[in-house]
Amino acid sequence: MTTIRTEPTVQRPATPSRSGKQAGKRNGAAARAPWLLLAPFLALFVLTFLLPIVVAIMSSFTKVTRSGLFGEAGVRSEFAGFSNYAQALADGSFVASIGRMLLFGVVQVPVMIVLCTVLALMLESASAKWPGFFRAAYFLPYGVPGVIATILWSFLYVPGLSPLFDAAKIVGLTPDFLGANSVLWSIANIVTWSYTGYNMLIIVAQLKAIPAELYEAAKVDGASTWRVARSIQLPLIRPALMLTTVFSIIGTLQLFAEAQVLKTVAPAIDSQYTPNLSAYTTAFAYNDYNVAAAQSVIIAVAAFALSFAFLALTNRKSS
Repeated sequence: MTTIRTEPTVQRPATPSRSGKQAGKRNGAAARAPWLLLAPFLALFVLTFLLPIVVAIMSSFTKVTRSGLFGEAGVRSEFAGFSNYAQALADGSFVASIGRMLLFGVVQVPVMIVLCTVLALMLESASAKWPGFFRAAYFLPYGVPGVIATILWSFLYVPGLSPLFDAAKIVGLTPDFLGANSVLWSIANIVTWSYTGYNMLIIVAQLKAIPAELYEAAKVDGASTWRVARSIQLPLIRPALMLTTVFSIIGTLQLFAEAQVLKTVAPAIDSQYTPNLSAYTTAFAYNDYNVAAAQSVIIAVAAFALSFAFLALTNRKSS
C-alpha cells in the first residue's frame, strides 16, 4: 500500500498591490496639498499678525530698567505685572482720548451707516440711472489714502485757503472748522467721505443676493418702493449692516492718520488726541514702549468689547 505524503501549505503574508501603494501615495499627496498651498499665507499670518500681538502682550507685562546715567551699566527686563496698565489708565489724556473716540463713534458711525444704506438702496432701485457710474464715483474716495484725503480736506478747513469761508461770509457766517469744539466733527467728515462708498458696496452686494421672486411678488401685491425697502430689503441686508457697523466701530478706535496730519494746522489737536496717537506718542516721543504696548492692548480689548456688545445687543433684539 502506497502512502502519499502531502506537505503543509505555507500561507504567505499578502503583499499590497502596486495599485494600492499608488492610491495611498495619491491620498497622502492630496492630504498635504492644501497645507502646502496655505503655507505661505500661514507664515505671513503668523509673522505679521500673531507674532506682533504676542510680542505686544508680553511687552505690556514687562518693565525695562536701565542702570547708569545713559544705560551704560546694563539693561534689565523684569516682570511688571499690571503696573504698565495702571500707568496707562492713570494718564488722563489717554483716557480722555478713548472717551473722545466713543463720542465720535456714537455720532459718526450711525450717520455713515444710514448714508451708505440710502445710497445703496437708491443705486439698486429700478428707476436708478447709470448705477455703475455712480457706484464707482461713490467708491472712489476710498481709493484715496487717508493721509492724502486729510491733506485735501485741510485746504478746505484753513482760513485764507478755503473757498468755503468766502461763501460763508456772503451769508454772514464765520465757520471755525479747526476749533476745539468743531475739529472732531471735521475729522468725522473726512472719515465719512472716505468710507461711505466702501460700506455702500458691501450693502450693494447683499442687495444683489436678494431673490428676484421676492420683488416680483411685491410688485404683484402692489407694494410701493418704500414698502419694498422696509419689508424686504432692510431685513435681508441686516448681516451686511452688522458687518459694516462692526468694521466702523473697530476703525473708530484705530483713528490715527487724520488726527496726525491735521495736528499741524489745528492747535486743538494735541499729541494724544486719539488712543492710537497717544500710544504712538508714548512709544516714539517718550520712549516708553512697555506702556505704549499696554495702551495698544487696552485699545484692542476696547474694540473687541464694543463689537461684542453691539452684536449681542442686535442679536437679542432680533430674537
